[in-house]
This record gives sequence, structure tokens and C-alpha cells, in this order.
Amino acid sequence: MRRLLGAGCSQLLPREAGLCARKLSAAAVATPRRSPWSPALLDAPSSSPGASAGLARRPAPGYGAPCRWGSQFNVPPSAQFVARPVGICSMMKLPVQASAEGLDAAFVGVPLDTGTSNRPGARFGPRQIRAESAMVRRYNGSTGAAPFDSLQVADIGDVNVNLYNLPDSCRLIRESYQKIVASGCVPLTLGGDHTITYPILQAVAEKHGPVGLVHVDAHTDTGDRALGEKIYHGTPFRRCVEEGLLDCSRVVQIGIRGSSYDPDPYKYCRDQGFRVVPAEECWRKSLVPLMGEVRKQMGDKPVYISFDIDGLDPAYAPGTGTPEIAGLTPAQALEIIRGCKGLNIVGCDLVEVAPMYDVSGDVFSHNTALLGANLLFEMLCVLPGVKTM
Repeated sequence: MRRLLGAGCSQLLPREAGLCARKLSAAAVATPRRSPWSPALLDAPSSSPGASAGLARRPAPGYGAPCRWGSQFNVPPSAQFVARPVGICSMMKLPVQASAEGLDAAFVGVPLDTGTSNRPGARFGPRQIRAESAMVRRYNGSTGAAPFDSLQVADIGDVNVNLYNLPDSCRLIRESYQKIVASGCVPLTLGGDHTITYPILQAVAEKHGPVGLVHVDAHTDTGDRALGEKIYHGTPFRRCVEEGLLDCSRVVQIGIRGSSYDPDPYKYCRDQGFRVVPAEECWRKSLVPLMGEVRKQMGDKPVYISFDIDGLDPAYAPGTGTPEIAGLTPAQALEIIRGCKGLNIVGCDLVEVAPMYDVSGDVFSHNTALLGANLLFEMLCVLPGVKTM
């Protein structure tokens, strides 16, 4: 098997906290409203693999205070002043915190793939997405969105899942997200297989009530059971319906396609009131008009975005467990996410990135994870409260 994940690991916190990351020195762990690129840290020994004392340098004199880059919020460090390979491998090289307290939005990893039905490997998705996110910069040049001038954002590590017990992992995920959403923070999740959306929505709906759903995927994920089991990555949205977590009149599923075991594979979804948009209805066209209709459908009530990377055609995103031909393009993915601007978004996830299947994958590059990192940034850019420059 090819070498994977050349860049460093996701950060871990103690299991007692529900989230986990590797212990860092006091100088390396960021507190709210502090950047990891402060002068004190740049001069201190680094806990990051491949970085050692004396290798990290201060920005050249005259460039202003490096810890804020001119902002009161946490800001991704500019590669003009801090080399991209330097530092802890966090999402967009943002500060790493032990909790969501004091944050408006947080990146959270859920490295779980024991719910997969075909090819495993999505447990490595959060790491590789974080590694590729070093290429993502402060502003959205296309939309003008300035999330880091608007919201306090950090990486809060990974949920400490139980790889040997899927129901227990769901419990751990649910309990972790209950704490996140209770703090008023909007979670942006790095998956992980699509099973994880079920316990996340349990926590989100506990606070917000039944939510609308913008679901991008090749599959509806509304199966009932497989091999006798009711929890796996093909069933999360049926479980959500059964528990009243979704406002079914405000659910849209985009990019659905592929062969099926049933002659009418979308009947369950339509019976619940979901809008199903097959991939064939998206071919060779802009999805801007569709998203205008979706915004009207969603209204001003809470909405959750769940984006399975296999919604994209495997020509663009081969690094996934259950690829289906003739999918969406990256440009259409941007239209979908940007079309959510103005919605009352209360959470997002990007799931099913399995880096080892990426044909571009080597120790240096994984295009599927790079796509995932950029789509998560786009989700951040459409959150409520993000201003435009």
C-alpha cells in the first residue's frame, strides 16, 4: 500500500473531554483569541514532527504583529511569513483548542470508518484534509467572504471514537457534539464515513429542533439495514427521520445516482417529503437556479449541510470508498455551497474522504483531500455572520 499522510497528525484531546488530540506543550496549545504564530511560539521548541527549535523564524521586521495579522480573530498564517510545512498540522494551520468555548465556529475531526460498506479508509480523511488545508488562504477571492475577519474559528481536534464498537462511537460523537453546540459554536466536521452524521444530528436537533438538510451525495443513505445492522453509512438519514431529527419538508438531496437493489430506489425519500435531485438533472448546467429554489425551500429555520465527497465524479474525487460514475463537478459543488449563503446554517460536514484511493496520492499530494479542504472553507464562508469585503 502506498505511503499515506506524510504531513503530521490530527491533534488529540483526552477521552474524558469527548474530543482528543495529542498532548502539546503549554506554549503550543492555543487559547481563545490567540494565534499559534505568536512570537513566543515561533521562538519556542515545536511539538510538531519535522520542526525543531531554531527552525521557525519570526516574520521580517516591519510586517506588524504576527499573532493577529491585523485582526482581532484567529487567522491562518500567511505563507509570505510562515512557511507552509512549519507548525502543527491543524485545519488551515489555525490554533488548536481543547474545547469550543469562546468560538463561533470550529473544525472537528471524526476519524471513523467502521460503518463503511465497501472500501474503508475514511478514518484517515481528517488528517489528510488538514494537511492539504495548508493551501487554503484567509479570504475567498471569488465571493469576497472574510470569515476570519468575522468569526472566531479554531481547530478543536478529533472525537476519540471507538474503532471496535460502532454504536459506542455514535455515543461518543453525540456527547462531544452536545458540548460543542451547547457552547453556541457551529461545528464544521471532517469525516469519517457518513455514519457520523447521525449522532451529530442527534446533538444538533437537541438544541435546534428538527433541521433542514442540504445533502450532497451519490447515495440517499436512507437504507434500513445491512447484514442485520441498522447503523452504518448507508442508513443515517433513515435513522434521523425515525427520531424526528429532520424537518422532512426541508430536505434536498443533490447528485444522487448509481445502480440500485430496488426498482424505485428513491421512493422512501419522496414518501418522506424529501426533494431528490438525481445527477442526471445536474449534467452540463449551472446549479445556481436550483439553489435559488433550495433557499426558498429552507426558509429562515435551522439548516445542516452534509457533503459526501462521492457526490463528485470520481474523475475529480477518486479518494473515496463508494465511487459512482457521472457525478457532479467541483464547480457545481461550489455553486451548491455558495448557494447556501443567507441560510441559518447550524452545522456542516464533509465526509467519506479516503486518501489511499486517490490516484494522485503520494506523500505530498491528495487531490480528493484538497477538494475536501476547500469545500470546508467554502462552508465556513457561508456561515451566518460572515461579512464580505
